[in-house]
Amino acid sequence: MIRLGLAGAAAWIGYLSVLQSLAVALPASQIERAYALAPGNGRIAARLSEVLSGPEATPEDRARAARVARAALQHEPTAVGAVATLGLDALIRGDEAEAKRLFSYSQHLSRRDLRTQLWAIEDAVASGEISSALKHYDIALRTKRTAPELLYPVLSAAIANQEVRAGLVTTLAAKPIWGDSFVYYAAANSSEPGNTAGLFKGLRRAGYPIPDRANNALVNALRADNAFEEAWSYYSAIREGADRRRSRDPDFKAMLETPLAFDWVAENSAGISTALQPRPDGGLFDFAVSPSVSGRLLWQQQMLPEGEYVLEGHSVGIDQPSGSRPYWTLSCLGGRELGRLQLRNSSEAEGRFSGRFTVPANCPVQVLALIARSSSEIDGVAGQIDRAQIRPLR
Repeated sequence: MIRLGLAGAAAWIGYLSVLQSLAVALPASQIERAYALAPGNGRIAARLSEVLSGPEATPEDRARAARVARAALQHEPTAVGAVATLGLDALIRGDEAEAKRLFSYSQHLSRRDLRTQLWAIEDAVASGEISSALKHYDIALRTKRTAPELLYPVLSAAIANQEVRAGLVTTLAAKPIWGDSFVYYAAANSSEPGNTAGLFKGLRRAGYPIPDRANNALVNALRADNAFEEAWSYYSAIREGADRRRSRDPDFKAMLETPLAFDWVAENSAGISTALQPRPDGGLFDFAVSPSVSGRLLWQQQMLPEGEYVLEGHSVGIDQPSGSRPYWTLSCLGGRELGRLQLRNSSEAEGRFSGRFTVPANCPVQVLALIARSSSEIDGVAGQIDRAQIRPLR
């Protein structure tokens, strides 16, 4: 009889174990079912309390969440989610002392609860402790995959505060796992790109390697904000030797994966195929355009001061009637054209080309571009440019 009783007990324990394992495996959307399967499982009860106390919780939901959280702690005293639920409940009721006690206990148990880190951020900000707030931002972003969606917009906006920027430079200089992701977000989404430029300059001084896609996003954001001087200032800080009096990379050597607007940018579209390609002694720009297709092939933004300039270069493989050859154009930002330089066939003048342009005082930002004309030739237009630079005439 005793043996039968032990066997029966073992079977019952096994049944409960299966139920609880099933409950733990259920997704959060089915947490009510999980709780019904295993009401005595503290971890599941803690998860239910989190769901019930969510941002759209009614007073009745919050009251039930608190009850479930207390029950969870009876079964599992270290259920962090339950402690955080009770801390949130105390905060909503205005009992800040109890909220602080509970969230501090939750922080002691684990750093992985997002609500606990959010409270810690708010508490640190309220106390003016920027470094402490950033520490908890770092913890949250390291430990929760969902944290960036919630925290990046807030942190990006806070860059406007100089103390936050300085603290963020220190935090990011340690190269946290979320660093590059945030840096790109800040560049692409900031409503005040000048503040982001200030952050990036601080990061560069601290030795943080800013990805080119983030640099590109920032320069484009500054251009979209009509902050061209600031865009050039930032660009010239990251491209050693950049000189606003002349175009960059005359021999096409750079081979950048993500070129900025002040670098050479090759255009590809329907009927237009272009590429910047390496060669042993430098690089070249290669293009092929289908018959009857025209459009921009290559461009680079300029910040040329007022004055006289010459565009010089060399082409290979261009052989077209006069009206079908590509041409260079220098235009002001609004589209006003300052002049054109039609290319010769490459068999003429050994492929060299040269032309003069005048930049007036009321045209501080320009675009130098190579444009393809449509051709009736069966093979379209093709060729290469292995050198091009605009520079002061004297």
